[in-house]
Amino acid sequence: MSDLPNVDGAAFAIPALIDPQPQALPHPPRILLLYGSLRERSYSRFAVEEAARLLQAFGAETRIFDPRDLPLPDSVPADHPKVAELRALSHWSEGQVWCSPERHGAMTGILKAQIDWIPLEIAAMRPTQGKTLAVMQVSGGSQSFNAVNQMRILGRWMRMITIPNQSSVAKAYEQFDEAGRMQPSAYYDRIVDVMEELVKFTLLTRGVSAHLTDRYSERRAPG
Repeated sequence: MSDLPNVDGAAFAIPALIDPQPQALPHPPRILLLYGSLRERSYSRFAVEEAARLLQAFGAETRIFDPRDLPLPDSVPADHPKVAELRALSHWSEGQVWCSPERHGAMTGILKAQIDWIPLEIAAMRPTQGKTLAVMQVSGGSQSFNAVNQMRILGRWMRMITIPNQSSVAKAYEQFDEAGRMQPSAYYDRIVDVMEELVKFTLLTRGVSAHLTDRYSERRAPG
């Protein structure tokens, strides 16, 4: 964990993370991370890469989706390679991290397009229902919460379990070094908190998410 800045080793160890069903589900928590900028120096990508390092240190398996070459929603068939890749990763995941820059007071269309390509329902399968979600944003100016608030609405719409904690990094250009690594700061500590909480919620809910999201109205609906 020497490559994780500003983290005390003793505090970082989290023995309280106990998988309630380790025999039934022996694999590590599977987390998909999405970011919302295509810039070469993308702070949302840097934040996601930092989050992935933390998740791996907490024992999770991670995948980061590269949104380059992902077409606009509905502009191509769903079997387009990038769309199929994104949907397969969403199906693989047990939890997700969404991180967007705040642009014109909102999340970016780049992140929204990724979410729009993941349908609420495919045949009888709901690709996101019951999965955990952590939301983060980066801003070029003062701290704001517009993007994370929007992503929370989307998470609810996608029937995901959005964790209480969240991250909003202000003046992101000051928080990352030339290599794209995050500097020690309270903002970094918050991302540690968010990733720790995401792993906890994922371990607590995996294997029982189908029970938690079971609905009377859907059970009584005609098959």
